[in-house]
Amino acid sequence: MDASEAMRVNRALNKMSKLYRAAKARELAALGLHPGQDVLLWILAQKPEGMTVSELAARLGIEPPTATRSLTRLEGGGWFRRETVPTDRRQVRIVVTDAGHKLVPGIERAWAELAEQAVGEASPEQREITLTTLEQANDRLRGLVGESVLTEE
Repeated sequence: MDASEAMRVNRALNKMSKLYRAAKARELAALGLHPGQDVLLWILAQKPEGMTVSELAARLGIEPPTATRSLTRLEGGGWFRRETVPTDRRQVRIVVTDAGHKLVPGIERAWAELAEQAVGEASPEQREITLTTLEQANDRLRGLVGESVLTEE
């Protein structure tokens, strides 16, 4: 790849990343969320029995202290509760409340609207090529940084 094409790729990916994050922030603000909180709450909502902070961190590909900070920022919404694990009182299980579960369809709707806005005019073939290319690029970059799990963030 020559320098001109490399510059174009870098510029397009950087610009898309910034624009997508800004658009996502706007959509999520209507739900009372910030980017990243949507993924965290959605993942938690997939486990009715809840999960420990360590399990959540592993699922998100982040360190447990980072997950704890994220949960602390999200806690004011009443979207989850903390329960001690009966077999290990040092462990805390995070369980999504009814209010949190009611927010999930809004999160999924915001994701669908953003995806449609980003690629809505592309043909099905163009969408498939774009998605395949982006997924392959993500896989290569994940290999470079050594992450096995990478959230939407």
